[in-house]
Amino acid sequence: MSKKVKIGTVQMSCTKGPKENLAKAIENVREAAAKGAQIVCLQELFTSLYFCDVEDYENFKLAEAIPGPSTESLSTVAKELGVVIIASLFEKRTEGLYHNTTAVIDADGKYLGKYRKMHIPDDPAYYEKFYFTPGDLGYKVFRTKFANIGILICWDQWYPEASRITALMGAEVLFYPTAIGWATSQDEATNTEQYGAWQTIQRSHAVANGLHVVSVNRVGFEQDGAMKFWGGSFIANPLGSILYQGSHEKEEVNVLEIDLKKTDSVRTHWPFLRDRRIDSYQPITKRFIDED
Repeated sequence: MSKKVKIGTVQMSCTKGPKENLAKAIENVREAAAKGAQIVCLQELFTSLYFCDVEDYENFKLAEAIPGPSTESLSTVAKELGVVIIASLFEKRTEGLYHNTTAVIDADGKYLGKYRKMHIPDDPAYYEKFYFTPGDLGYKVFRTKFANIGILICWDQWYPEASRITALMGAEVLFYPTAIGWATSQDEATNTEQYGAWQTIQRSHAVANGLHVVSVNRVGFEQDGAMKFWGGSFIANPLGSILYQGSHEKEEVNVLEIDLKKTDSVRTHWPFLRDRRIDSYQPITKRFIDED
């Protein structure tokens, strides 16, 4: 018996105007729904340029409450189209406290809740620690009309602990809204190697946990041309096979049907969850295991 669901991915470029970006995202959600999508995932921080390339206090003005204006607009669209929407936003929790947060809206327009990004990077052109407080809601699974979905955000994708915990909580699909790119000064060999590492680590989460992984990245040039967001959004099945991979160059709205029942088949034949030695994993909670 199958349990099929159609996944929509929206890979787009952004501008400085939040209203324009939101309107563009909504049009892309409409396009995905017209193609049959039941769950539509938008990229990380889609209402703005990726502002974390600089430490600038003016950028805090981009933040909003969640739920708030953007989720209200998206809820109306979700209800109208009968689709689940995964929306990554810059959350203002209260004065002086901000998060990188993804809201989930069910197909009836109901706001189901939010996940706050747990792992916050601080690297050249990715100064997220200046803006975002690490998430304090823990890992989350949202029980939508079409599937139980786990949400993790960008830098979270490098951590197998995050995907494992979310899978153990009952996620049937893992979604990763993302914003990652190449410095345009970088050589092509380095670009290829970095993209390969990025995709491989997420495919490994699909294999280790026996579920589908959906990663949605932005595309286009930002930071006055110094950064090219590499797109390459993809969907991997529970054996890590690539079912869809987006362009590195173009905006794309893609819809792909997946069968969630494949998880049962894969986990039965490759019973990694059965054979976990949970009695031996306590050292994982240490920062590093020093010699005595």
